[in-house]
Amino acid sequence: MSSRSDTIQVGMTHTFDCSYLPNKQEQLLVLQEESLDLPLFEKLLALGFRRSGETIYKPHCPHCQACLPIRIPVGAFQPSRRQKRTLKQNQDISWSLVDACSDEHYALYETYIKARHHDGPMYPPSREQYDHFVQCSWHPPQLLELRLQGKLIGVAVTDILPNSLSAIYSFFAPELDKRSLGSFMILLQCQLAKQMNKAHVYLGYQIHESRKMNYKTAYHPYEILTTNGWQRSE
Repeated sequence: MSSRSDTIQVGMTHTFDCSYLPNKQEQLLVLQEESLDLPLFEKLLALGFRRSGETIYKPHCPHCQACLPIRIPVGAFQPSRRQKRTLKQNQDISWSLVDACSDEHYALYETYIKARHHDGPMYPPSREQYDHFVQCSWHPPQLLELRLQGKLIGVAVTDILPNSLSAIYSFFAPELDKRSLGSFMILLQCQLAKQMNKAHVYLGYQIHESRKMNYKTAYHPYEILTTNGWQRSE
């Protein structure tokens, strides 16, 4: 339930072209409340929902179940050899949490989208679009900043909740792609969750058929939401 009533209203979008799989149609369950309390929001995450700006959504596609909610159980997570190398090679990077979006963040986001996702739904980038999917009046996100010699090189937009972290989106300096900064920011969020005694880091949706999304299964063990509940990888 919401903080203002005993019920919440859920709507459904029209079908539209899928952003990840060719020749597929996408449809979403959408919840857009003026305010949600954080325990309820966390319960919705555990049911497979996701936040984008003020909107809480979940794929509900008529002929496809490819989007699988995925999360990392922080207490059991063990970095792989490759992930340990990523942590080691980025020891010269400093990081901090901030609670406000800035022009500096947006400039990096714009550069990242133009270089890495010029063929995706977020292109062309705009400040209005960025604010729309990052900002949330009832739960402003935290932003994990990466800096190298004082220069901003990466940002992970993160929701910090009572028992979990939810990784909303991350972007980084495209010229530093050999540093695996996307992976580095997930590893930092796992470390941060462990320090805060959180149970999970939610990564959104895993799509086995999408090459762009398969990186999420590199963090072991991970848990996938199925019709039988959350199932842990072996």
